[in-house]
Amino acid sequence: MAEHQHGTMDTRVQEKTYEGFIKITVRSVIAIFAILIFMAIFNA
Repeated sequence: MAEHQHGTMDTRVQEKTYEGFIKITVRSVIAIFAILIFMAIFNA
C-alpha cells in the first residue's frame, strides 16, 4: 500500500467549487433582500 503524505492533495477543484458556492449564495441573499425591500416599498 502507498503511504499517504499529509498536505499533498491537490485541492484546486474543491476550492473553485467552494468559491462558486459562496458567489451563488451571496448573490441569492442580495436578490432576496432586494425583492423583500421592493415588496415593502410597494406594499405587495
